[in-house]
Order: sequence, then structure tokens, then C-alpha cells
Amino acid sequence: MAGLLLLTAYLLGSIPTALVVTRAFGMGDIRTIGDGNMGAHNVHRVLGWGPSILVAGVDFAKGALAVLLMSALGYGLAWQLAALVCAVLGHDFPIFAQLRGGQGLACTLGGLTALAFVEMLIGLVLYGLIYLITRNADLGAGIGTGLGVFLIARNGGPLLLVVGAIAIILTIPAKMLLDRPRRVGIHERHSQ
Repeated sequence: MAGLLLLTAYLLGSIPTALVVTRAFGMGDIRTIGDGNMGAHNVHRVLGWGPSILVAGVDFAKGALAVLLMSALGYGLAWQLAALVCAVLGHDFPIFAQLRGGQGLACTLGGLTALAFVEMLIGLVLYGLIYLITRNADLGAGIGTGLGVFLIARNGGPLLLVVGAIAIILTIPAKMLLDRPRRVGIHERHSQ
């Protein structure tokens, strides 16, 4: 049963929300426009706030749902973290989009919020404030998620959750590095 739930988490993560939304708006493949990332921030750049909020909300829900399904069926923290990893892998390498996905930020935040609601909610608020002030999503995400994990540790959260959260968060810059050559190529084509 656990294996089926992990597969379900991967398939949930594989729903290419940003790709579906941009195609629905007649913009084509989000991975070839804007900054080339298949995520809410790039959708905002290309289509504005409304579609980007939809994408962020669905991607956030994918991570949360993966964790909550495991929890609802009685599986412990390790399995819940494994489900989140599978959802993020699905988002990053979606079977429904030729394994070329986004970086998994919203999906990660959704799953971690399901695991540590209060701490991650505080981190999300800080993320939002930093973004509103600086317009730098990466800075806001880094500080906000860092604060969330710090609060989990400070409030006596399980070591497995702290280490697992850090490991999952670190997949975001790792995926950015992996995608960098493709995204630089997109930028160079657009600037010619």
C-alpha cells in the first residue's frame, strides 16, 4: 500500500500545472518563454498575478496532499517525508511533461506546511513580505523556508523532520543548477 501511495504522490507532483495554464492562455510551453522555469514565478512574469496564484496554489496543494494522504492512512513521519520527496520529484521530473519540470518550491512548501503548519506559515508570511519589499522571490523563499525550518528545530520538532526538510529544500537550488544551461540558452535566444 505504501508503494502505491508513493507512486500516487509522484503522479500528483507530475501534473504540470504551469504548462497547462500557459497553454490554456494560448502562450505555448512555459519552459520556452520568460525565464524558462515551469513554475508560478515564471507564469507571473508571462501572464500576471491571477494565473500565477492558480499555479502556485495547485502546486502547493500537490505537496500538501501527498503528505496528508500518507498521514490519513496511518503512515508515520518517514513515509510522509518520502511522499513529499516523490511529489517534488514528480514536479521536477514530470512523467506528463517529458521529465522536464520546475524546481519544486511551491510543492515543497505545501508538503512542509502540512508537516509543520505553524512554523511554515510563519516562514511563508516572511517569504511574502520579503518578496513584496525586494521583488526577489529567491531571497524571500530562502529566508522564509530557512526560518520555517529553524522554528521547527527550535520548537522541538523531530530531528527527522528537520533533516528531511533541509534535504528537500536543498533540491530546489540543485534543480536550478541542473536547469541553468537550458534557461541561459532561452535568455540568449530572447536577447538576440
